[in-house]
Amino acid sequence: MPRGDKSKYTDRQKRKAQHIEEGYEKRGVSEKEAERRAWATVNKEEGGGNKSGSGRGVPDTHVSSRKGGRAAARRPAAARSASAKKAASARKRRKAG
Repeated sequence: MPRGDKSKYTDRQKRKAQHIEEGYEKRGVSEKEAERRAWATVNKEEGGGNKSGSGRGVPDTHVSSRKGGRAAARRPAAARSASAKKAASARKRRKAG
């Protein structure tokens, strides 16, 4: 099987990679780079193509999917609110001046 062959991936994994790739392309990433990142994400989350046979599966972690937005969620609500108020007042000052 040559490198880059996707025949061992399930239909669900292929759909997932396509969806991730489209998201990257919407954000302005080149088509080739978007495809590379999409398959890297699928491989990281699911351990590559799922091979047949009892006991050969590896549980999916979905670590990459959960990565975004966690830093802000770690801060207490009061701290996030204070930051938002400070930013809003700064925008208001800039607009007035």
